[in-house]
Amino acid sequence: MIQTLLYGLTIGAILYFFAIGLSITFGTMQIINFAHAMVYTLGVYFLITFMPVVRDFFPLATLLAIVAVVPVAYVMERFVIRRLYGESLDYAMIATYALLLIGTDVIKYVWGNTPQPVTDPIGISFQLFGIDVPVYRAVIVLMAVLVFAGLNLFFKKSIVGKIVVAALEDTEGVRCLGLNVDKYFSMIFILGSALAVLGGVLYAPISTAEPYMGHDILLIAFAVVIVGGMGNLTGTFVSAFLLGMVLAITGRYYSQAADTMVFAVMAAVLIFRRSDA
Repeated sequence: MIQTLLYGLTIGAILYFFAIGLSITFGTMQIINFAHAMVYTLGVYFLITFMPVVRDFFPLATLLAIVAVVPVAYVMERFVIRRLYGESLDYAMIATYALLLIGTDVIKYVWGNTPQPVTDPIGISFQLFGIDVPVYRAVIVLMAVLVFAGLNLFFKKSIVGKIVVAALEDTEGVRCLGLNVDKYFSMIFILGSALAVLGGVLYAPISTAEPYMGHDILLIAFAVVIVGGMGNLTGTFVSAFLLGMVLAITGRYYSQAADTMVFAVMAAVLIFRRSDA
């Protein structure tokens, strides 16, 4: 059972990295971004490409993968996402889903369909209650906590964060101050994409890299965002670990129902919120 709980924490951390990008993108731009899954997957394949170049030094390859995805995220935001600000959510869903499909096909064309394993960059364990716990998984959970704390500080203390928060409340009012709101929204979009890449590359050694890995996590990540609340940093963090535990515990006893239980929890939360309102 301890192993199941540890696995739940790990999955929760990965879900957080992915879902927080979706959450802040919707919170700032009111955009539902299906292309987030393509960015997540693309970052993993960039990691695989850079690993031999940096002699399998995982931290440097991770940094290079994030840097490599930044221009991709910028182009998406500048030429597609920015044109959807203020439009119906339907347009954003169709446009970003098209980007997801196109990006997935490009990944298959460049890197192929064959799943590619990624080696655990640490490869050591420690004993906890007589159970071997991989240090790498503990590092993933710790990084999720650090990112959560860092994002809270960023939005509360930094000038950019304060401008974004103000723009959420009154976009036109901030524009009247002479500030380029679109520039700050672009920065938030790139930040969200970078966090998705971080989640992908951290999860790759636990699973395998394959072109549809982003598709697999996308719907569950949306469930995390809905349970936690769109644009709610703390809510997304808590719901990611909660649903990670739901996945792990359900998967232990009845793996076929793991995803179903996630959406059952989401439905229960939505019903409770509606009745409470």
